[in-house]
Amino acid sequence: MSKTQERVDAVSPNKVPQQGHVAGPVAPPRVSARRRRPGVIALSLALIAAGGAGVAVLLLQVGHRTEVVTVVRDVQVGQVVTRDDLGRASVALDPAVKAVRGNDLESVVGKRAAVELKPGSLLAPSQVTKDNLVKAGEQLVPIGLKPEQVPATALVPGQKVQLVHVPAQGQEGTSNTSETTPQTIAGRVVKASGAAPGTGIVVVDVAASAAEGPTAAAWVSAGTLRLVLAAPDGG
Repeated sequence: MSKTQERVDAVSPNKVPQQGHVAGPVAPPRVSARRRRPGVIALSLALIAAGGAGVAVLLLQVGHRTEVVTVVRDVQVGQVVTRDDLGRASVALDPAVKAVRGNDLESVVGKRAAVELKPGSLLAPSQVTKDNLVKAGEQLVPIGLKPEQVPATALVPGQKVQLVHVPAQGQEGTSNTSETTPQTIAGRVVKASGAAPGTGIVVVDVAASAAEGPTAAAWVSAGTLRLVLAAPDGG
């Protein structure tokens, strides 16, 4: 049936439109396109670009590696460091970590270990020294400390101490011994061992003057020596 015929059928003989008949074709609803805002588009592009730049910087930082000097063999305190004791490794190094750079390896050879060096660790500049830990005019006195005599503060190489003579109980002396200032000898820690299994005894190597070394050794032998930490300023 044609559209003309539909219009004719929709009109009654008295020219009154009949109810329930469609007068004409229905047009589809118009969908209006959203208005695009240039500012939002520009902001989105900027965020995408910034995110890409941040990822690139992160990848560069992770990928940046530094060649440093490592320890490959045990080196005791005071021992001369040799080329065979050292190696090189490339690591992602945090700026806060102080390590000897790989191209400075030869400058470390021939120096002495200021602390005990363990294999697998990075070598820090402060862990080696060009000075002898036992200097000219000094002697090394080994002192065994029982667990109750070991200071809670860790003993480290270079730390200044006082060797104090404490007479044994019952030892003969003058009546005013308790009022006399104890005899002391100034010393410097060269090395401190770990606590021995079973006994807990710690052996501390102390450098003292050559004139006072024998006296300190005699105190150790008699069991009348005590080790006291000196003040931080060395006083």
